[in-house]
Amino acid sequence: MKNKLLPLLLLLGTISITAQETIIGFSDKASETQEQLEANYEKQLSSDNLDQWMKRMAAEPHWVGTEYGEENVKWMEKQFKSWGYKTRVDTYQVLFPYPKVRLLELTAPTKYTASLEAIAVEGDPYTAQGDKLLPSYNAFSTDGDVEAELVFVNYGIPSDYEELEKLGIDVKGKIVIAKYYGSWRGIKPKLAAEKGAIGCIIYSDPKDDGYYQGDVYPEGAFKNKTGVQRGSVMDMPLYPGDVLTPGYAATKDAKRLKREDAPTITKIPVLPISYEDAQPLLEALKGPVAPASWRGALPLTYHIGPGPAKVHLKLEFDWQLKPAHNLIATLEGDEFPDEWVIRGNHHDAWVHGASDPISGMVALMEEARVVAKLAKAGNKPKRTLVYCAWDAEEPGLIGSTEWVEDHIPELKEKAVAYINTDGNSRGYLGAGGSHSLQAMVSQVANAVTDPQKGVSVAERRKAANVMRGGDNSFKLSALGSGSDYTPFIQHTGIASLNLGYGGEGRGGEYHTIYDTYTHYTRFKDPGFDYGVALANTAGRISLRLANAEVLPFELTQWHSTIETYLGEVIKTLENMRSEVEKHNKLVKQDAYQLVMDPKKPIAPAKMEAEVPYLDFSPIQNVVADLKKSIATFSKADVLALSSAKKAQLNQELMGMEQVLLQDKGLPRRDWFKHQIYAPGFYTGYGVKTLPGVREAIEQQEWKEAQEQIGVLATTLKNFHAKVKQLNSIVQ
Repeated sequence: MKNKLLPLLLLLGTISITAQETIIGFSDKASETQEQLEANYEKQLSSDNLDQWMKRMAAEPHWVGTEYGEENVKWMEKQFKSWGYKTRVDTYQVLFPYPKVRLLELTAPTKYTASLEAIAVEGDPYTAQGDKLLPSYNAFSTDGDVEAELVFVNYGIPSDYEELEKLGIDVKGKIVIAKYYGSWRGIKPKLAAEKGAIGCIIYSDPKDDGYYQGDVYPEGAFKNKTGVQRGSVMDMPLYPGDVLTPGYAATKDAKRLKREDAPTITKIPVLPISYEDAQPLLEALKGPVAPASWRGALPLTYHIGPGPAKVHLKLEFDWQLKPAHNLIATLEGDEFPDEWVIRGNHHDAWVHGASDPISGMVALMEEARVVAKLAKAGNKPKRTLVYCAWDAEEPGLIGSTEWVEDHIPELKEKAVAYINTDGNSRGYLGAGGSHSLQAMVSQVANAVTDPQKGVSVAERRKAANVMRGGDNSFKLSALGSGSDYTPFIQHTGIASLNLGYGGEGRGGEYHTIYDTYTHYTRFKDPGFDYGVALANTAGRISLRLANAEVLPFELTQWHSTIETYLGEVIKTLENMRSEVEKHNKLVKQDAYQLVMDPKKPIAPAKMEAEVPYLDFSPIQNVVADLKKSIATFSKADVLALSSAKKAQLNQELMGMEQVLLQDKGLPRRDWFKHQIYAPGFYTGYGVKTLPGVREAIEQQEWKEAQEQIGVLATTLKNFHAKVKQLNSIVQ
């Protein structure tokens, strides 16, 4: 064992900490001043505040529309006012379904009625709050009353249905049961409905999220047998936000769709259940034994069906407009009040939400407190800082989306960047965002010390990358969707970041009644050391964006990332061609039939259409031209420009991401296609880079793929024109 570890330890020993450079966007003197400011900022961060505030905010359930949720907003507003912020609460009226009827029965070959209840646990009084707890359900499931044979579909993703097709199993007219994970939950009922299913059940298998992973709550952090993950199944890849007001704000007098016409509500009823309730259903299934990769950790043989298990699923919801309260707290900039650095985290939760989202919310508040204290001491930020506490994120990114839709023209004119946080725990820094901000975030990560290891959080992140087979570099991941940065980057073209620590605070509390202060302080971040680390990281980023002489947008790494994305897409096409050629050769040789077990027949393999060659030269040419122009800009001494030139340059930099949107004249559902990065439809919170081209290739829509190559080339030409404008300013 020692011999195997030695080369790896030597490799890690070569990872060096780069000496602190001049801060990007700051002259030498200004950089020294900023470093002193940030050191002073860091010293004043208090973990005790995070602890006390979480205990208060997560004391009761507070989903959108609840009294306690509104009390939290009023309490937070009082804190921000006491620190010196101008505050307001922007309220929107949004559709929110509350469950009235939840019934799931096994009707054949035996009888079983699912309890659909999670048990209170000893030592955690928050789990024993009875009727205050939100029942387990999936928001934006349609109402329904269906009964049919059951089919197990693994994770319910496209490859699983391909496997079912090979086995000759059709889910049309059936109710499917799928495991959580493998994709975002909303994909499971959407795809099931497309395949003809009439109902969908989602459960957490203990192999993914239970005793297979570790001791269950309350002994350990993982999901016990009665825990159920709530969550939205709104069709967010179509559009997030209020389902009745697509593309515009859900104000009191807004024109609303009829609920039956809202396309983001599911087409079939869907219900989440525990693995205790799932076990009798799965035990009753017969039919083929599930493939090895489908099998979970329940003490049973996993069969697919259909039947003889038959289930009855009945759901009814109380569909009402509920107030979503967004708290907006502003600290006006001293020099550039009309340039906004926006910082946000949501405050609503499915139940108590200690981890998701309060751990991030209290870090934001501590950041805001210390920033305001520094401002009172004479260190007022040059640009305006806007701190936002969003409501109704959990049902579908609703509060932030409605606010963005309500302020699009102003945001496009004034927003510098948006910095998002959400849940937080012990471990490694996770950072995703606009790659023009990568160099700046890397510098910040090198300046923040990991509370457990005493090295920079960048060094620890890079070490983790190497251990997992990656390279020794600090890079931002691409942002898709999944939290409140979505409307900023996807709808408005505002450079955005999403930050959080994690990886060592794993557990099964997500969206359950067990996401409590008790659970969090035992397993997620005892002592709130990483809450302070998050406040330190996000706060430094906010302060640098607020105080930079020239905004710290760096385009060389942006360009390198785009080149990487393009190479990945081309490689995807090449791999598809190779796989199809291999498959067709095996079909011609009758290889599939020869190796098939005659006692376990599958559908005969068919020849697949050949994969054509696409012309990527329109993108490749503009990417090559961009490289030259960006190299020219990168060599310019922007800090030597006059104040007037710097102001002009900053205005252009603020609008850089906006030219990556091609939304004029397009239906909202097509916005995601015409961007550099977007949420992947079948990968949920995963990201599809160059999504229009990639999705067309994956769907084998070759004419569409070639058209999307042209659209993307045009988008990049627009970006190139913007870079040329930058060069005209700095020359």
